[in-house]
Amino acid sequence: MDTFLEQYTEAVRTTAGFFWMAFWAFSLGYLISSMIQVFVTRSRMRRYMGDAGGKSMSLAVFFGFISSSCSFAALATTKSLFKKGAGFLPSLAFLLASTNLVIELGIIISIFLAWQFVVGEYIGGVLLILCSWLLVRLSQPEKLIEQAREHVQDDGDDASEDQDWKDKITSLAGWQAVARNYFMEWKMVWKDVAFGFTIAGVIAAFVPDAFYETLFIGSSQSGEAGFAAVLEHTVVGPVAAFCTFIGSMGNVPLAALLYSKGVSFAGIMAFLFSDLVVFPVLRINAKYYGWKMSLYILGLLFVSLVVTSLILHYGFKWAGFLPELSGIDIVSQDHFKLNYTFYINLGFVLVNALFAWLAFYKKVPEEIPLHREMADKGKLEAVLKYLAIGAMIWLAVGGVLQLVELF
Repeated sequence: MDTFLEQYTEAVRTTAGFFWMAFWAFSLGYLISSMIQVFVTRSRMRRYMGDAGGKSMSLAVFFGFISSSCSFAALATTKSLFKKGAGFLPSLAFLLASTNLVIELGIIISIFLAWQFVVGEYIGGVLLILCSWLLVRLSQPEKLIEQAREHVQDDGDDASEDQDWKDKITSLAGWQAVARNYFMEWKMVWKDVAFGFTIAGVIAAFVPDAFYETLFIGSSQSGEAGFAAVLEHTVVGPVAAFCTFIGSMGNVPLAALLYSKGVSFAGIMAFLFSDLVVFPVLRINAKYYGWKMSLYILGLLFVSLVVTSLILHYGFKWAGFLPELSGIDIVSQDHFKLNYTFYINLGFVLVNALFAWLAFYKKVPEEIPLHREMADKGKLEAVLKYLAIGAMIWLAVGGVLQLVELF
């Protein structure tokens, strides 16, 4: 019993430490994202994403880069763009860019993993788009695309989006909209973050190394894994991610934990890229476009991320940039020491307090409407919510136990 309680409190400390490491990065990323969401209109995005030409694809990638990193919000925004005239390939490019090339994701990865993973995330995001583009060209799913367009229902345009960004950025109403959007970002990801970070802490404390050695062949070896092992890691990573409810932001600490256990660079990159091949995403796409298109997108993205991860692994190896497996141990770090993280987090606590006042208390004469698409709430979303609430209860009880130990 004592051993269990020790592991329990260790799991809670690890989860709290992981979140403390990442709090400022989440806040900074969502601040930037919220400003872009308010000051850049979606109607302008749609205007330039009507075909599969190079210009439309490039602009789709750029619009994805400056959008939100929440997987479910990205899915809903992509649906909105697609049903209002954006081409399938630009819509897909937007979706991949908005979940792999966004600023806040790179910041989170830089905290938990080495710089090679940040570079790999951005280069890999571009490679994912190119691989998907090639596979779509080869498979020619025109009939599926037509069926998908028939499946979605257009709910009209947002005429109020055309207000000049200069008027927004210089008005109190504009910054109130930023503040409200900021908390909407947190509202969309809190379940993924709560559950994902808690699972990472639980796995760190309770799961023995033998499990990783069985699941990922050759992960216990000190030398570099052979091609067969790297390929196995690259396939097992997405398969493991498929069974989770964790989005792109919540799975970063778990990816860092897997890396500390000896999983190859390719396997970690495949795991990080897998936020769009998890089961909830499959179901949401099926609701938007039909099951045939949803399964097509799943297969398309799975093949693309496996190929991309292998290219990154051996490309980095050829360039001499492949990171050392023993270079990271995020579990044993002192997460709460007085360093730059503490002071930056303190600053963003004040930013959150200011935004809370702006969003919920400060009244202004005019209001700039928010135009964030939310994924439809279904049973899986409810399950994730209850899992997140369970995680919060788990953490609260663990926190009480640690206070009892202290006093």
